[in-house]
Amino acid sequence: MVRKQLEISLLVSLTCLLLFPSIFTVRANAATRTSTSSTTLQTSDQQVLDYKIQDQRGDQEEGGGHKDLGDEEEEINPYVFEYDRDFVSRVKTEHGRVDVLQQFTKNSNLLSALANYRVEILEANPLTFITPAHIDADFVLFVVKGRGAITVIHEEIKRETSNLECGDIFRVHADTTFYMVNRDEYEKLYVAKILFPVNLPGNYEAFYGAGGGDSESFFEAFSWDLVEAALNTERGRLEKIFKQQQGKIMNATKQQIEALSQDEEGVRGSNGAWPFPSNVSGSPFNLFKKGAIKSNDYGDLYEADPRDFKPLEYLNLIVSFASITQGSMAGPFHSKAAKIFIVVEGEGYFEMTCPHHSSSSGSSSPTYQNISSHLRRGTIFIAPASYPVAIVASNNSTLKLLCFEVNAQANIRYTLAGKGNVIDAMHIEAKELAFGVAGIEVEQIFRNQMDCFFFPGPSTRQQRQGSRADT
Repeated sequence: MVRKQLEISLLVSLTCLLLFPSIFTVRANAATRTSTSSTTLQTSDQQVLDYKIQDQRGDQEEGGGHKDLGDEEEEINPYVFEYDRDFVSRVKTEHGRVDVLQQFTKNSNLLSALANYRVEILEANPLTFITPAHIDADFVLFVVKGRGAITVIHEEIKRETSNLECGDIFRVHADTTFYMVNRDEYEKLYVAKILFPVNLPGNYEAFYGAGGGDSESFFEAFSWDLVEAALNTERGRLEKIFKQQQGKIMNATKQQIEALSQDEEGVRGSNGAWPFPSNVSGSPFNLFKKGAIKSNDYGDLYEADPRDFKPLEYLNLIVSFASITQGSMAGPFHSKAAKIFIVVEGEGYFEMTCPHHSSSSGSSSPTYQNISSHLRRGTIFIAPASYPVAIVASNNSTLKLLCFEVNAQANIRYTLAGKGNVIDAMHIEAKELAFGVAGIEVEQIFRNQMDCFFFPGPSTRQQRQGSRADT
């Protein structure tokens, strides 16, 4: 299906105040475009997916954009998803919505390692209530923007309420009843979730006891005789409480929101500010309060792993957030974890190295193709385990993105350029033998970049070189 590739955007902001102005509300007819050399990628089960891969070397416009390549064919990039194309609404009212990304394997089996993961986005207007439900999936949420509160009902009917703010990470167990509020009077609440279904791989369902709008309560699926006996109440009264028409996201008064943001046992806030980890599953952990693990003039990287937030250990998950200054870049790097990037603000592009085994060649050695795409707010893209990837912010905006890193146990982020890169750590003899030139020359090249992880991007470097030439 013909789709247009969008401007890439991947920069991350240090402060929660400017992080995310209206992130996932754009619903234009835009899509991802990749073009140039036609390539066949083969999956493990020998299913072949044909699509176009854009080799954009020399084809980048100022600001990290890419030139249109005229009459060349355009096809969907299986590693890239767009909010306005690849999400469907599970809940939608005038007060908010819950949208879920299609399964990662819908377009191809190249992402079969992510078949049992789903991504969901919650958007709620100020002073709203999200009705109680339980889900047949474990999930971890990240507060992208706004101030909320979540209440979970634990075993022995123990209720715990936690206030949530920008940067908070929170885990909810499968089958646990929970409900949420947006406790801010003026700002929308945006929450991103990664879900781990426990029944059917890649599929999950929400169970609502109260019903609402065009949805019924799960109580209504039972026979009325059974429900009357269980609740010791006549059917007429039962029908009344199961037929509210406001929907699953509704307005609430300020007083109701205040009451729902606390309980008799006290309200929890963000715990576990580094270096003191949060080992309590009922307490959120704030990613930004820990501070950046990598930071310079070109960007900031925040990361929470199980040492910071114990509930991530069971799910084998790391949550990270990158802010790339305009005109700058992150990487290239690779890691053991598969990375699900969600662009929350800004524009830019990414490039990724993808191995390609040709079925027509007698050689088993792969060639490598450049997979790239423009990025914008709401774009999701995947970097599989071990695939080298680099992300570039446009010249006009800081690129900010959230990343869920799955299968992350013992994960290490290996940089391929800059201070502490993998090549520089090799024996000088290994460099000489591998690259076929004097080892000292290899060392000089891989030590030219003195910054770590974040660097000036291609256009920024070209501008600086032009300025030097003029002087």
